[in-house]
Amino acid sequence: MTQLRNVAVILAGGTGTRVGLSIPKQLIKIAGKTIIEHTIAAFEASPLIDEIVILMTPGHLDPVRAIVQNGGYDKVSQIVEGGQTRNESTSRALEALGSEECNVLFHDAVRPLVSQTIIGDVVAALATHEAVDTAIPSADTIVQVHDTAAGGTETIEDVLQRHLLRRGQTPQAFRLSVIREAYALAWKDPDFTATDDCTVVLRYLPHVPIAVVMGHERNMKVTEPIDVYIADKLFQLQSADTPDALTDEQYRAALAGKTMVVFGGSYGIGGDIAELARGFGANVHTFSRSSTNTHVDRREDIAAAAAAVLEQTDTIDFVVNTAGVLVIEDLADTSEETIFAATEINYLAPIFIAQEFYPHLAQAAGSLLLFTSSSYTRGRGGYSLYSSAKAAVVNLTQALADEWAGEVRVNCVNPERTGTPMRTKAFGEEPEGTLLSSMDVARQSLDVLLSQQTGHIIDIRREDGPAAIGGGR
Repeated sequence: MTQLRNVAVILAGGTGTRVGLSIPKQLIKIAGKTIIEHTIAAFEASPLIDEIVILMTPGHLDPVRAIVQNGGYDKVSQIVEGGQTRNESTSRALEALGSEECNVLFHDAVRPLVSQTIIGDVVAALATHEAVDTAIPSADTIVQVHDTAAGGTETIEDVLQRHLLRRGQTPQAFRLSVIREAYALAWKDPDFTATDDCTVVLRYLPHVPIAVVMGHERNMKVTEPIDVYIADKLFQLQSADTPDALTDEQYRAALAGKTMVVFGGSYGIGGDIAELARGFGANVHTFSRSSTNTHVDRREDIAAAAAAVLEQTDTIDFVVNTAGVLVIEDLADTSEETIFAATEINYLAPIFIAQEFYPHLAQAAGSLLLFTSSSYTRGRGGYSLYSSAKAAVVNLTQALADEWAGEVRVNCVNPERTGTPMRTKAFGEEPEGTLLSSMDVARQSLDVLLSQQTGHIIDIRREDGPAAIGGGR
């Protein structure tokens, strides 16, 4: 059986009236990009999506064309004017898709936090179903009120069974022929109204089962003014899905003959990354204070490291920085010398590395991998220098990914507590089983380094750790 193409249709026909703006809400900027660009980027990044079609508010197609062109979103094949209603926009999308059978995923442009996990689950469900919805359980009790208010006050008619209720999200996905048939029947009904596409299939093709896959609370719809603020904060804190683990054969295919530079590569996570990469055929060059007298806080040392590598090879494909120093001390008691040393190593070093290696990575269409810490999400007493620098590294990652889009991939790994010499020096021996192994973190870091994603902060957690509860999407 021939595998069907998966086409994402981004429905962006709404306006900004409810958020109090004169422009469509999908053109509002959050976390440095318009809402619609975040959404386009999510589907562009999915290896499961073959094509993207955008339905945009009439009169606002030019800004979307500019976003697609400047962002290098090659999967976008068409930008079409949307209709006056959701159903009209869907119908215009169906007209634009042609006659060839395919899977079509309809997604609200104003759900910019859709995860790769959700996209993958929806596509997987299409292998066994012709219609798929995305939904989440309701934590609130849902009441049904009488259609007519008594004396101006709504009254309860029924309290619905919460365990059977789900809150609908998108994507909603269908076999193209199925959703076309449903709409053909719907438009013949003079009383046709529907707020989503699954309703159309349910009502007019009741014999077609609609699968439901689990969405996520983060996959929120930006509708009200407060939603803009919440979505912006979620982008600040969000971490991406860890890429699928590669097989040994895939590692060899991706690394054999490639050149990798690792700073902080004498031991710990950096040392394990270097060891793994060498084992899969990469030419690995490690630099550290203890092994090569390389001080990452000195630009001249970084430049010298790049020059030394280029004496032996013409290209540099991957650069990893795991160098860092952990200072645990109240700021009021910290010397100026310690402040400068910690800040230079933990923050200025990644900047120097990025600047010095950018031209070489751009030439190779390579990848830069930085490291942060869970302390970046909130400053902690005693960790003021460390946590603030790690927050800065996260922002640096996201900014560089924007600046270098289409040239260099830039990602940042945020490992849970890991058994490394630096941690042992700071905290002493800790109970067995409470820490990630350095080698496990190194292998997952390689998965990130070799992936096509960019601008992502990737949490690496123990499977039984706190982040595993609730799915960690």
